[in-house]
Amino acid sequence: MSNYIEKVLTEVETKNSNEKEFIQAVKEVLLTIEPVVNKIPEIEKTALLERLTEPERIITFRVPWVDDNGKVRVNRGFRVQFNGSIGPFKGGLRFHPSVNQSIMKFLAFEQVFKNALTSLPIGGGKGGSDFDPKGKSDNEIMRFCQSFMNELQRHINHNLDVPAGDIGVGAREIGYLFGQYRKIKNAFEAGVLTGKGLEYGGSLVRKEATGYGLIYFVREMLKANGKDFKGKITTISGSGNVAIYAAEKIVQYGAKVVAMSDSNGCIYDDNGIDLDEIKRLKEVERLRIKEYLKKHPTAKYMENVQGAIPAVYTIKADIVLPCATQNDINLECAKMLVKNGVFAIGEGANMPVDIDAINYFIENNVLLAPAKAANAGGVATSALEMCQNSMRYFWTFEEVDKKLENIMVNIFKACNETSKEYNLGINYVACANIAAFKKVSAAMLAQGII
Repeated sequence: MSNYIEKVLTEVETKNSNEKEFIQAVKEVLLTIEPVVNKIPEIEKTALLERLTEPERIITFRVPWVDDNGKVRVNRGFRVQFNGSIGPFKGGLRFHPSVNQSIMKFLAFEQVFKNALTSLPIGGGKGGSDFDPKGKSDNEIMRFCQSFMNELQRHINHNLDVPAGDIGVGAREIGYLFGQYRKIKNAFEAGVLTGKGLEYGGSLVRKEATGYGLIYFVREMLKANGKDFKGKITTISGSGNVAIYAAEKIVQYGAKVVAMSDSNGCIYDDNGIDLDEIKRLKEVERLRIKEYLKKHPTAKYMENVQGAIPAVYTIKADIVLPCATQNDINLECAKMLVKNGVFAIGEGANMPVDIDAINYFIENNVLLAPAKAANAGGVATSALEMCQNSMRYFWTFEEVDKKLENIMVNIFKACNETSKEYNLGINYVACANIAAFKKVSAAMLAQGII
């Protein structure tokens, strides 16, 4: 490690000592970009890494709302506008009790690089709240979203910052947020939020985008290494949008998905998961995945045990797609997956594999599609939604899907070319970081010390 990178890492760890997720995200990037940093002396001269690891601004605010019993509740809201050097800040809103400043900063930092890889003009940001939508009525969620937007609207517009959905923020929440924004601004500014309903400026393929994009990227990665999906056993952690549509697309390519999960446990169906039933349970009824067994009694349910490897990762599989949350796979889990014969990992969630597990997979020749590259399909399609809003135009499903596929193919090409240039082999984590860093750092250097 160069003295400069070591110095910056030490400063980040000192200044953000209680933010473990953010430190982890920064460390993963800085430890891989040394070849570029050593080539360009202006990076150290202009303290570019110090600027890159410090958000442009962090906005924190209170969100008071009234529940159905008339009780006043108060949550904390966040928006981290991390780096706008290549375009308006862009990144989702997450409503989940785990949300804190560290998680917001880690997600926003990741978003900077992910957005750069799309080659679209969007910077990186993230936001959300520690509000938990689970168990809340539609009216409670509406009142929370309206209160949240009362503050957020001061800090966003289509040229400055364009939020979207994330965990806990789907079409329902985006609708409530957009409605309140429109009322406050007294204008229909469609481009200020993405993930909107088709009735009021949304894009086709947005729901499917992250899952489809993940499989497009993994397909290219497998192809480059002489492999494919046909007949391969696949397990997927999660059962939200990313997991569902990754499963849908990978099945179209001939793989067999035998397990999916939620935070309580996983279902295992040797016949192949019935995706229509998963969609009904998760997208319509909003039920736990265990309910799958009512229609498929021959399937098995495996409960997660506190402190143990998540049940879905104990199942033998060729391809594993972690599509749930950060740090889902640690070193112990990675060793079990390798022992069970996994040959490819596709990160559908943000930072689902920790650094020790990443290194173990690479050492054991497991192909790893990193989140910054592999799950960029969601934000890419959000940017395509912004384009349609700007043009007041509407593309067909096939048109958007083809544009998404081309973006994901080009992201893999950028990673593969970086691998050849820097002799990185199958270390696509380093490839993605370097390819993204080169674009962001060039923009920052061009714009001076800001």
